[in-house]
Amino acid sequence: MSFLSRASFETPCRVEVELSDEFCRANVVLANDYDIGPGDRVKVHGAPISVGFGERRVVERIATVERASTVERLWTKLAGHFEMAELYEVSFSDRTTV
Repeated sequence: MSFLSRASFETPCRVEVELSDEFCRANVVLANDYDIGPGDRVKVHGAPISVGFGERRVVERIATVERASTVERLWTKLAGHFEMAELYEVSFSDRTTV
């Protein structure tokens, strides 16, 4: 992996989309169990997948994986820590405002 440039490759993937009263989700599972790290990008090719309420679809597609450079990976990790710190500032107290 280069210090400043991104490497990319294509791989088959499985897209699972479900819309029901229990779930509203879409998952992408890459072939060969590639490890996706901080700052990496995954672009799934093909037409949009739509499902009706109560349906689940599984579609095979091709995805392009773009690996983050070393600098991007470090920046993403650092920025993630600050984003997480914002969650600590949330208060769940039951006080009411007047």
